[in-house]
Amino acid sequence: MEYVSTRGSAPALDFRGATLAGLASDGGLYVPRAWPTFAKDKIAAMAGLPYAQLAARVMQPFVGNCIAPERLLELTTQAYGTFAHKAVTPLKQFDETQWLLELFHGPTLAFKDVALQLLGLLFEEFLKDSEQHLTIVGATSGDTGSAAIDAVAGRAKIDIFMLHPKGRVSEVQRRQMTSMIAPNVHNIAICDASFDDAQAMVKRMFGDTEMTGRFRISAVNSINWARLMAQVVYYFAAAVQLGAPYRKVAFSVPTGNFGDVFAGYVAAKMGLPIERLVVATNINDILHRALSSGDYSAHGVTPTDAPSMDIQVSSNFERLLFDAGGRDGIALADQMRGFETTRAMQLTNAQRDGAAALFSSERADADQTAAAMRWAWENCGEVIDPHTGIGLHAALATKLPAGVPMVTLATAHPAKFGPAVEKAIGQTPALPPRIGDLLEREERYEELPGTYEAVAAFVAERATASPS
Repeated sequence: MEYVSTRGSAPALDFRGATLAGLASDGGLYVPRAWPTFAKDKIAAMAGLPYAQLAARVMQPFVGNCIAPERLLELTTQAYGTFAHKAVTPLKQFDETQWLLELFHGPTLAFKDVALQLLGLLFEEFLKDSEQHLTIVGATSGDTGSAAIDAVAGRAKIDIFMLHPKGRVSEVQRRQMTSMIAPNVHNIAICDASFDDAQAMVKRMFGDTEMTGRFRISAVNSINWARLMAQVVYYFAAAVQLGAPYRKVAFSVPTGNFGDVFAGYVAAKMGLPIERLVVATNINDILHRALSSGDYSAHGVTPTDAPSMDIQVSSNFERLLFDAGGRDGIALADQMRGFETTRAMQLTNAQRDGAAALFSSERADADQTAAAMRWAWENCGEVIDPHTGIGLHAALATKLPAGVPMVTLATAHPAKFGPAVEKAIGQTPALPPRIGDLLEREERYEELPGTYEAVAAFVAERATASPS
C-alpha cells in the first residue's frame, strides 16, 4: 500500500513512512493511492469476530507488508486489551431505529483511545530497531491530548508536546492530560488562543525547516493516517452487527476535525453499505455550511458545552475534498493556500456533488443539544454527553428509508462533561472507578503565550534531536 499527499508534491510513502511522518512535507495529508475493498462475503465473515481480530482484518490492507498479519493481530490484541468493555465498542439500542455506539470504554473515556492505544504501539514498533527519536507535537480540543499522552507516556524514543487552549477544555479533560506525569510528556496551555490557533501552530512546525532539520516531528492528531485507519474498524463492527453487508446502515457523527466521520467514508469506500453519514455540528458550524451550501468560510470560534467541536478549521475535510474532487493534488494545494490566506473558500461543483453522495449535515444549538440529552434520559434511561447529544439531535432529525438503522457515535463518557450533563438532565454522572481520584491528582503543565515562536522555542529546548 502506497500513500500520497492531498497536495500532490510530497513523495509517496509506505505505511511505516506515513505513520512516522504524520503530515506530508508539502503540507498535505496522506491518503492511500487507491482504496482497498472487501467483497460481500468477506464482510459477512466479519460478524462475531472479537474486536481485535476484526481490527487486524480491516486494517491489514492499509498496513501492507510493513507489519506481518500475525504481528498486527498481536498489536491489536494488546491495544484493545486495556478497554473496560469486552466488546470494546458496544452497541446499545434506543428504539426500533435508533442505536448508540459507545466509543468511550478506553483508558481516557473518549473515542480517541480506539485509535491512539494502537498508534502508540505502532510508533514503538517502527522505532524499536532504529536510532531515530520521535518528537510528537499535537493540538487538542479536549480528548486527543489525554488519549495520546496515555498511549505514549514513558515509551522509549518518544517525546510528546501537547497544546490545548487554556480555559477551553473541561476540567476533567484538562486533568486527564496534565496529571499524567512522565519525563517524556509536556503539556502546554496556550493563553488567549483557540484550538484552531493551536492546530495552526502544529501544522506550521511541520513546515519549519529549522525544527524538522533537528527533530523527527510526527503527529497524533487525526492528520496522521494511522489514527484515522484505526477508526474505520468500529464502523464495520457496528454495521455487521446490524445486518451488513445485506442491510444498509446510517451513522450520525459529532464532528469537529472531520477525522471520525471521514473514517466512515473510508469504510464505505471499502465496500461497507452505508446509507448516509450525518455530520453533526454545534454552532461552530463551518462543516454544516460547507456541506449544505458549499461555503467553507471560517468565522470566530464560540465556546460551548461541547468543546471538542469548537473548531472552525477541520483538517481532515481536506481528505474529502481531495477524494471527492477528483484527486487533483496540485489544484487542491492552490485551493487550500487560498483558504489559509483568506479563511474563506467555495467548494467546487465536483467536491459538492462527491460529498453529497454520502454526506448530509445538521446543526444543533445549546437548546437542541440539551433536548436530545433529555430524550435519551427520559425515553431510554441513557446518560449521554453533549457531543453525543449533538449527534443524537442530528440522528433524530434525519429522514432515512424504511428499515435503515441509525447509529449515533457516543464519543465521550458523560462524566467528562458533568456540569453540562447536570444542567441538561438534572443528573451528575460519576467518574468511573478507574479514574475516580482524578480531581485529587497532581497536575503539571506550562502556560505559554499564543505565539508560534514561544511554542517552537519550548519544544526545541526540551525535545531530543534525531539522527538524520
